[in-house]
Amino acid sequence: MKLAITGGTGFVGSRLLDAAVAGGHEVRALARRPMEARQGVEWVQGALDDQGSLDELVTGADAVIHVAGVLNGRTAADFDRANVEGTQALIEAAKAADVARFVHVSSLAAREPQLSLYGASKARSEELVAASGLDFAIVRPPAVYGPGDKETLELFKMARLGVILLPPKGRLSLIHVDDLAQLLLALAEPGAASGQTIEPDDGRARGWTHKEFAQALGTAVGRRNIGLAVPSALLRLAAKADRLFRGDQAKLTEDRAAYFCHPDWVVDPARAAPPALWRPQIATADGLAATARWYREQAWL
Repeated sequence: MKLAITGGTGFVGSRLLDAAVAGGHEVRALARRPMEARQGVEWVQGALDDQGSLDELVTGADAVIHVAGVLNGRTAADFDRANVEGTQALIEAAKAADVARFVHVSSLAAREPQLSLYGASKARSEELVAASGLDFAIVRPPAVYGPGDKETLELFKMARLGVILLPPKGRLSLIHVDDLAQLLLALAEPGAASGQTIEPDDGRARGWTHKEFAQALGTAVGRRNIGLAVPSALLRLAAKADRLFRGDQAKLTEDRAAYFCHPDWVVDPARAAPPALWRPQIATADGLAATARWYREQAWL
């Protein structure tokens, strides 16, 4: 296929590019800045607020895979510019170019739009895709981990120290980034599930309790650890402190703290991908161990 991909310079997007090229697809990818040449990838310099670059990106494409988005922001407008307005601009470009397929990467946060500005923006982006008239699929990944991820890196670092600070009691689902990439490619194929919202995971029924996840992280780094649940009020206070000291570079924003405090981020089995289309291939214990090795090799851990 000829694929047009946004977000190819990020964690999920970069692994998606690897998988797409390995699968023999022709790839055109959007990037804000000039990029080094990469075999099998044609870079289009631009952004979601640059309609000309979006038109160039999708011209001649069989499918669009929209990964790009904003995770952190201070205001609703910060999220909406990329996650809502950017999605709408890409939809318009895809319709004008008669693209056959549109795969939209959303988030489980869209299930609970009242909890966070991020989740609200992702819910609105889903509404735009569903109303677009395009042949579409929406994917709501749970927590994504794997080589190159700087978000879960902090948890691995805590696991190595023997104490992991966790949100209040709850459960979550996980997925390895390479499994997610394979799902996105499968959904871009002609004849794949259409008009569906899919919530994929690692295949573990009912997901992981926070304590189970902490134990799995400890096993991955070869150390027994203690998981300490942080009360929601303290987590929100920590978010305010992080914003005070690190400003726009803050990792724990108040918006993310609200998201983390929700007790149920387990995928809905009724929204699983059709088994004939995709199944997870990477056992979570193996994936976490391989991720820890990659961090060590890169001197991140």
